[in-house]
Amino acid sequence: MNKNSRLSFWSRLALLVFVLSMLLSACAQKTSEKYSIKFAVLPIIDSLPMYVAQQEGIFEEYNLDVDLIPVSSGPERDQLVAANQIDGMINEVLTTILNNRTNKNVVIVRFARAATAETPLFSIIASAKSGITTVEQLKGVKIGISEGTVIAYLTDRMLQEEGFTQEEIVTVAVPKIPDRLTLISNGELDSGTMPEPVASLLALQGAAVVLADNKYPEFSHSTIAFRNAFVEENPEAVKAFLAAIEEAVGIINADPARWEATLVDNNILPVPLQGKFKVPVFVTAGVPSQAQYEDVLAWALDKELLSEEVPYERCIDPEFLP
Repeated sequence: MNKNSRLSFWSRLALLVFVLSMLLSACAQKTSEKYSIKFAVLPIIDSLPMYVAQQEGIFEEYNLDVDLIPVSSGPERDQLVAANQIDGMINEVLTTILNNRTNKNVVIVRFARAATAETPLFSIIASAKSGITTVEQLKGVKIGISEGTVIAYLTDRMLQEEGFTQEEIVTVAVPKIPDRLTLISNGELDSGTMPEPVASLLALQGAAVVLADNKYPEFSHSTIAFRNAFVEENPEAVKAFLAAIEEAVGIINADPARWEATLVDNNILPVPLQGKFKVPVFVTAGVPSQAQYEDVLAWALDKELLSEEVPYERCIDPEFLP
């Protein structure tokens, strides 16, 4: 056997070992017991992997019966969590911290999405009727947000980075995304912080994207979390769910344009954006860093949403990642 043949043999062997290890890893995540999961999804692009996993039968392959429950706002989602009516959800670090003030009630197990320099999650949008086109013009202007969520934190942090004092940042609570959309479209609200793809819809209608979080991606991400009681009782179900999501993310990232109809069918992508919205690349397995967590915690303490620190380990657990 010549040198090239030997190299070819070992290359093929290495590839075979890699493929087998991936298959064994996937099989390890599949449960022998059937698990049911009630999972809350917001009308945002972050929900796409859950819909793809359901549509493509991936959850079923992992022996999971997942009921996707649409919610229109963070507060609505959090009410369902408090009432034990859902097991998992798309949320963020801040709401997890607030849920875990005294006890470990909710645990983050994965990123849902994360902003990058190329791809925003949220943007501060100014109504077409406001005349606002620059960040400087937002000083003292009411910005619609959802209080106690990543939107409130992100709005503050981005504007502070732009040189705003706290007195120059004025926010107003409009928890439901559809309500914020309507108020900005009608000019009844001058500006608001909006998720994708709603931000793109407003821009299509003539609103100004004044500041997007792809300028400050370190502050912006959403997460997948579960009730801690569910995690403790069903750790294998959580592992299987994350393995299914990882598979769905791989499928989406391989051909993002394929999933436009899925977004439309599930009321995530408004019809006017069909053919005009680029489905982003989704983040692979990971959780928020200690530094990201501590910045959110510091913001919450400064806002007096908390009276004492909440440890990272109470809120974030990476051990269920595939």
